Parts: sequence; structure tokens; C-alpha cells
Amino acid sequence: MSHNRITRRDLLISSASAMATSAIVPRALAASSQNPGSEDADRIRRMKWWHDARFGMFIHWGLYSVLGRHEWVMENEGIPVAEYEQLAQLFQPKPNAARDWARLARAAGQKYMVMTTKHHEGFCNFDTKLTDYCAPKQGPGRDLVREFVDAARAEGLRVGFYYSLMDWHHPDGARCATDESARKRFVAYTHGLIRELMTNYGKIDILWYDVDWPLTPAQWESEQMNRMVFELQPDIIVNNRNGVPGDFSTPEQEITAEKSGRAWETCMTLNDSWGYQRADDNWKTSRQVVRNLIDCVRDGGNYLLNIGPRPDGSIPEESVRTLTEVGQWLRRNGESVYQSDLCQPRQSTYAGFTRKGNTLYMHVYFWPGDYVAIAGLQSRVKSSRFLATGQKIDFQQDRFRVRFTGLPAAAPDIPVTTIAIECESEPIQDTLFVRNQRPRNGL
Repeated sequence: MSHNRITRRDLLISSASAMATSAIVPRALAASSQNPGSEDADRIRRMKWWHDARFGMFIHWGLYSVLGRHEWVMENEGIPVAEYEQLAQLFQPKPNAARDWARLARAAGQKYMVMTTKHHEGFCNFDTKLTDYCAPKQGPGRDLVREFVDAARAEGLRVGFYYSLMDWHHPDGARCATDESARKRFVAYTHGLIRELMTNYGKIDILWYDVDWPLTPAQWESEQMNRMVFELQPDIIVNNRNGVPGDFSTPEQEITAEKSGRAWETCMTLNDSWGYQRADDNWKTSRQVVRNLIDCVRDGGNYLLNIGPRPDGSIPEESVRTLTEVGQWLRRNGESVYQSDLCQPRQSTYAGFTRKGNTLYMHVYFWPGDYVAIAGLQSRVKSSRFLATGQKIDFQQDRFRVRFTGLPAAAPDIPVTTIAIECESEPIQDTLFVRNQRPRNGL
């Protein structure tokens, strides 16, 4: 993954921009589903579970975890290969650490897991015949990917493999860019490792490529790579980071929806590091995580949230606490997240929105007390209730706003209170209508 720090989205998006985006995305999705070619129809089939799932766990774990100074430590500190290789014997995680990850993922309301099988450092967490630089032949003495797969399946979670094309360890990892013989060797090695991953672990749901430096897609033979993957795993979905489009896009550390109707997934850290970084204490709160999840879901995306286990495989307590709180919230409010639809309303200074059918979910991040309101809702409201408890909420609606009244002074749910609003038709918001048409004094 990139080692850049997290970028922050602006809270407010202009009304005109919001209306334009909301118009483009549903049309594109409708077009792709109404006129699917065989390839599009197969993609829709393969990706249905993923669209329904919305929330997954990313795991970055490798030799860099031993040093605890970020997953880019080998390059950022210029550590020689021979020196870095010694970490392979020091990497001795406790048995079946992945069981704790999978239990936490399920408790957090996450539906799938993606683990680093090989990161940029070149160390393989899986059993391979192509190199001795792998977990079974080094310190762990066993196949860590096998343990991960078994743990995820035991908790009923979908299984994903991260694989970095870039390799700081392999002797051809850099010179392949200028030496054709080295390129052929390195591409054969890369395709061979991917073939093993796609062959040796049963059904795999996601292949998550990363960093295609230093070759072009043609040099990586990426089209051939994907054909091999689909021959071995007909139901798998793949991302776009081997240089060809794949099935979904992967914005990193920011929430950026695709405007063409293309599937997308934001991947993000819980602090500022993907791998274990013992000094990084910039942890996201459960409210931040829920807000990010809601933003992704609103625009039809998924949220892949990372943990960076310690070298023994244990999860930092801050990650456990945040994910546990998110899971508790999802148990009460998951109806507003899973199997949800694109949601056009988005204008509020204290709330976010998601939608399922004609039900609009208003997620109040900053509780104002007494009442909350939505401007420019064009759909007639039939009823409203607190999603967590089902308690009915009174409301009044006119042309320009809906007010939900009689609310308690303190937020009734944490970290976010969600109001389910049943509408007569698909909820649409037009704040420009309010700006233009609301009567001014004296008129």
C-alpha cells in the first residue's frame, strides 16, 4: 500500500455537484444492468455478494511487523536485503492468530477479509515451491495463509488474497524493467505464485493486486494473468491494481465514488499505518469509522478497513475496541448498511444518509437535541422511527423541509443515532429548489 498519510474529505459538497453525481451514477448502473453483455452479466453475478456485504477487513502482516515501524520500513530506511532477510527467522507468530482476526471481523459486522499473502518486501506468507523465502520454510514454520483461510471460513466470512506485484527482495524485482531476460523470469515467478494461491486453498472470493511497479500491464502480461485467475477461480473478483480494469476500483485513504457506475471500494487504515507501527497512536474512533462506512454505502461503494497485527499476530487493543463498538452499532442499525441502494440525499451539516428502496436512513453524527430536519426532500414521508429501537418519531413536512420533533436532549444511540424514514417514493433531495423557491420576507 501507499505510505502517504490519510487525506480528509470536506464535510460539505455543493448542492449542484451532489445533484449531478446522483443523476449520473444511477443511470450508469441501470444501463449496465439493462443491457448486459455476457461479460457484464457474469460480473454482476460474481459481485452480487460483494455489493451486499459493504464492509470488509484488511490485514497487513509480514516481516515488517517484527520491526513495528510501518510496512514500508525496508525501503524508507534503506535496509539491505541481507539484513532484512534475518527478520524471517524472528517472525514467529502464535499458532492460529487468524482465528482472533476472524472472530473480531464477524463481531465488527464485516463480511469478508483480505490478507497480505505477499507484500512489497517479497516474503510469502504461504507455502510455495518457488522460493524458500516463505513462512513454512522460515521462522513461522507453517502456512500462515492456510490458517487465515480456515479461520475466515470458520466464521462464515468470504476470503480475499492481497498480492503485491512489486518485490523489493527478488533479484529481478527492479532490473526486470530494463532487462528482458530478467522480466521473463520475474513475470514467470509472479504468475507462478499467483497460480499457487489460486490452486491450493479452495474457493477464493477476491484477488487484491497492489503496486505494479516497475512494469507496464503488457510487460506484466496482466491480461493473461487475469485469464489464468478466472480459469482457476471462476467466481472470483479482482481489483484494478495490476494495470487493467478488473472488477472494481480501489481509492486509498479517501472516499471517492466512481461516477461511471463502476464498482469501487475504499481501503483505509485505522491509524496512519497499514502494517504494525508501535508508535502510531492516531486511531480512528468508532464514530469516524461509522461515518466513513455510511459515506461509502451512500455512493454504492464498499469499505475495506485495515488492522495491522503485532508480529505474534495479536491485534492492538485500540483496533479491537473501535471495531467492537462499530459491530455493536451495526447489530442495531445494519439494516441501513447491508444490501443498500445508491442514495441521492446528502446535504446536512450534522448527518449522513443511506437508502434501501423507499426508506431513507438519516444518520445523525452530531446530535442537536429536540428536533432534526432535512431541507428539500421531494418525497412525501409516511412514517419515521429510531432504527435501533423502533420507537416512532413525530414529524411535520412542508414543501421545503421535514422536521422530526420531540427528540430527547441526548443522543439515544452511540456513536451515531439513525432515523429510518419511510417515504412514498424514492427519496430525492433538492436544496437548490429550497434556495430558489423559498419565499423571502416581503414577497
